[in-house]
Amino acid sequence: MLRLLRQNATNWLIKIILGAIVVVFVFWGVGSFRAQRKDRVALVNGEAITSKEFREAYNNIIKQLRQRLGNNLNDDMIKMLNVKSQALDMLIDKKLMFQEASKLNLRVTNDELADTIRQIEAFQTNGNFDSQIYKNVLNQNRLTPEEFEFIQKESIIIEKIRSFILSNVKISEQEAMEWFNWENTSVNIDFVLFEPGRYDDINPTPDEIISFFENHKESYRADAMIKVRFLRFNPDAYNSVVEITNEEIQDYYENNIEKFKTQKTVEARHILIKLGQNSNPETVEKKRKTVFDILKLAREGIDFAELAKQFSECPSKDRGGYLGKFKKNAMVKPFAEKAFQMKAGEISEPVRTQHGWHIIKVEKVNEERAVSFKEAEDNMRNNLIKEKAKNLAYEEAEAVYDASFEGDDLITNAEARGINIVTTDFFTKNKGPDAGIKNRSAFASYAFNLSLMEIGNIQDFEDGYYIIQLIEKIPEKIPELKDVEEQIRINLIKQMQDEKASRYASEFLVALKDNKSPDTEWDTECKKLNLTVAATGFFKRNISIPSIGFEQNISHAAFKLSNENMLLDAPIKGEKGYYIIRLKERKEPGLNGFEEEKEKIKDRLLKQKMLKTFDTWLSSIRKKSVISIEKGFGE
Repeated sequence: MLRLLRQNATNWLIKIILGAIVVVFVFWGVGSFRAQRKDRVALVNGEAITSKEFREAYNNIIKQLRQRLGNNLNDDMIKMLNVKSQALDMLIDKKLMFQEASKLNLRVTNDELADTIRQIEAFQTNGNFDSQIYKNVLNQNRLTPEEFEFIQKESIIIEKIRSFILSNVKISEQEAMEWFNWENTSVNIDFVLFEPGRYDDINPTPDEIISFFENHKESYRADAMIKVRFLRFNPDAYNSVVEITNEEIQDYYENNIEKFKTQKTVEARHILIKLGQNSNPETVEKKRKTVFDILKLAREGIDFAELAKQFSECPSKDRGGYLGKFKKNAMVKPFAEKAFQMKAGEISEPVRTQHGWHIIKVEKVNEERAVSFKEAEDNMRNNLIKEKAKNLAYEEAEAVYDASFEGDDLITNAEARGINIVTTDFFTKNKGPDAGIKNRSAFASYAFNLSLMEIGNIQDFEDGYYIIQLIEKIPEKIPELKDVEEQIRINLIKQMQDEKASRYASEFLVALKDNKSPDTEWDTECKKLNLTVAATGFFKRNISIPSIGFEQNISHAAFKLSNENMLLDAPIKGEKGYYIIRLKERKEPGLNGFEEEKEKIKDRLLKQKMLKTFDTWLSSIRKKSVISIEKGFGE
């Protein structure tokens, strides 16, 4: 059957991102398919993880980070995220899962593998598996069918062992109710705030300033700074000298005809009645009846947009259920399949997806079409001009670079070609120079890796090609006291104010706890210290506290209070100062809303429990295993 999947495939490339197809490929890479036992980085119960597997896993993580963070990803961030350890841990976990799967005799048959591949939409035409597209997609991603099938087989094995481990994980109604009560309980508290800024009568002595500096020298260490000169070769400056012939445009159009096809799109509205995937039969039937009642109203001629505003449980309800224009792959499969079969003006039967029941009304259908040469001509001309201008900019940068060996050569060559050479002010690695550079962080990161007077290689920083030369460097250093004395004085005053606020708050709390009538003592002490008492009103966990703000420490502490223990043992440090809080009232939620939220709660808790269960299982397997890591890879 696998042979049938591969036959009749050609070498035509189709631009489809394979990462969305197989999660295991994104995280693990081709890895073990090509791995050899030599050059290992670790042993897991006697089985090797090779350096090739490690490089592929590492590069895949870097690729994912770069897609999310773009040019913000740099060497420091990679080090901070500990990507090296992440990659190795993933490979170790993967190896352990396969070993356990083998012990459990979990296998993947050829028929099972073939059926799974047939179901992948990226390999289908009109819902049917297309062997030619299959080979094209793999070619585009530099994979052979054998390699991809091995990866897919690994993915199925991992899913099988997950299913085996998690098959008995359940969430009881009692667990769901306990969580509902926990999340919806609310409290109302009184509080007083000891703000450090109130204490403005603090004047540190010279000895205190010296002592503070001696104890905090490292925090005043000045970052290293450098000064560079650079040349920028802006492609835009070459646009005027570029000539594009009609033949070049025609060739571009013919060689890139796939780029000039617009996909079919649908413009639609919908009404969503939410329904959890694990809902009980009674809830499913109740929601089904609701959605059919709404459908009846829509087909009787009542305005669909008004029905959406009234009944839909999707955020789009405010726009009358309007979803705009979308491609087929932009929506979940059942929804997209139905919408793309409909004509403009049609209203669908209810469609069930992972989100619930949908009623769809198609407003407009835009069929796939090819953009004509005439329509695309101006765009193609501009693209070709930009491409040639960029090549010219690079060629000139290369000519200047090749002719420059010393600092003076760089200046001489720039002046001979009429190119402006820029000298920056001193700048740090974190900030970069303020010299009109688009990607300052990448510029600074590269410049700091140069040696003094070294001319760096040609670099692309998004707004042109650069040649950079490091001309001066100031190493990091701890400044003299006289240079930072004023800043030290300010910081010391803040510290002393904070200490005073903390001390007064603690004394206030002690006075309350020592008194047999804390309510009376609360008012007395507040008046004595000129403190303002405020009440928050009722609030729930994990939200912003009225009159205080989003203070997790205070929120956590407030929910620990009870009628028996209305005060805490210590003040709470918040953004604005030190808080003393007192419980006024605690309100438990009623059960009226539980039935409505029960299925969503159970679904959310089930996902959390499954994740925790699998992590616990994997950790226990890891503890029982013999894992040795080669020197340099576990650091």
